[in-house]
Amino acid sequence: MAWYSGATKRELQPESDAQPTIRPTQLILHSIAAPWSGERMYEYWRDSTNLESHFGCAYDGGLFQFVGTETRADANASANRRADGTGAVSCESASNLEHTDPWTDAQIASLIRLGVWLHQRHGLPLRVCRTWDDPGYGHHRMFAKWSLGGTACPGDARVRQFTELVFPGIVAAATGGPPVEIPAQRPAVDLAELVAAARSDPKRAGTPVTYMGTRMVENALVAEGLLAEGLADGHYGTATVRAYAEWQRRLGYSGSDADGIPGRRSLARLGDRHGFTVA
Repeated sequence: MAWYSGATKRELQPESDAQPTIRPTQLILHSIAAPWSGERMYEYWRDSTNLESHFGCAYDGGLFQFVGTETRADANASANRRADGTGAVSCESASNLEHTDPWTDAQIASLIRLGVWLHQRHGLPLRVCRTWDDPGYGHHRMFAKWSLGGTACPGDARVRQFTELVFPGIVAAATGGPPVEIPAQRPAVDLAELVAAARSDPKRAGTPVTYMGTRMVENALVAEGLLAEGLADGHYGTATVRAYAEWQRRLGYSGSDADGIPGRRSLARLGDRHGFTVA
């Protein structure tokens, strides 16, 4: 079995010892549709019968390895059941619940390093897979045989990043070329958590308050002249509700649609003007 020194080892049993060996010829990238750490991914597969992956990559770029790369992991379906004994290495990565968000800069950097190691350790050719059994690099949406029941993973944002950043980054790093510049990404505000914060009482213990997301929204409202700077404290209180309601009215909403509780469209409009996205 081969274990990548750049990943934290959390060996899954009995999978690690009981599953057949493979000769890895591909790397297939997935999104797990959950904002999990590598440790949480390990616990999920350890305690369930779901289809495990070789690697898991958290939002902070932390990489965990669960199965050796010369042992089958089930996430790639037919890609690990070829008659010639070849197989695919799989890497799940943390994402939002709809796997629509982009990889973070840290995730992209980790995936590039993993791709380079697989080229060096197992001889994966530096090309995008041309067919389902062609050696190289790919993402899970590319071929139906890589999934038992169809897949929407990864989302469009990550497919673009694979094409424009991840795969070119692997090639550049493996061949000594100039590194691929990873453009800075806009921070994201989680709409569900923001709504929960808006509907909670920040003075009552245990209520959901999202400090960073609320502060980004409050700072935007301050910039719009709708909220006094001294009231931008990270708690979605009465003043923030009133300011956001005024923002909604400015967009043309009225009545219950201008109640100060963020909706996706109004929040996206605010984010477009002030540098954040909506998750």
